[in-house]
Amino acid sequence: MLMDIRDMRVLLHICCAPCSVYTVRALRAEGALLAGYFYNPNIHPYTEFSKRLETLKEYAKVVLLPLDVDAAYDLEPFLSGTLALGRDRCLFCYRMRLEKAFQKAAQDNFDGVSTTLLYSRHQRHDDIRAIGGELAQVYGVPFVYRDLRRGWQEGIEGSKKLNMYRQQYCGCIFSEKDRYGGK
Repeated sequence: MLMDIRDMRVLLHICCAPCSVYTVRALRAEGALLAGYFYNPNIHPYTEFSKRLETLKEYAKVVLLPLDVDAAYDLEPFLSGTLALGRDRCLFCYRMRLEKAFQKAAQDNFDGVSTTLLYSRHQRHDDIRAIGGELAQVYGVPFVYRDLRRGWQEGIEGSKKLNMYRQQYCGCIFSEKDRYGGK
């Protein structure tokens, strides 16, 4: 059974604007009172980070989404943590970013935390859900899990209609290599 999020103040960790199109629509349709949160030191290179952040800021204005930006570009901790895990590097990335969101949510008295990572067909949902559950216990803020992959095509179409910058890889240097340099 899904947690009722009607009238809940939910802090939504956002990786990029295109992934937020369907996510924001779906969570608002359930009655969540959303605020966006951007913390993504995984995005490489810095020019890509900047493009994604600017696109999100523009979109947040359009959909009247309050947005808190943590523009810290903690590239070195991200790289050292992911390199240590090899093929399981995504686990460090999820935890690093979600932990910042949970810290922010606890600090600002939000009722829940979610993430646009749950929209992507390319992310590891079971791992995201498990990490979100662990962090919910640590910070005392519920993790709002939704399988938003069903809205994949709707989100793509919506972002294209809005003429958004649409990236071709998840953001990290490893995914860029996989996308453009072969596996």
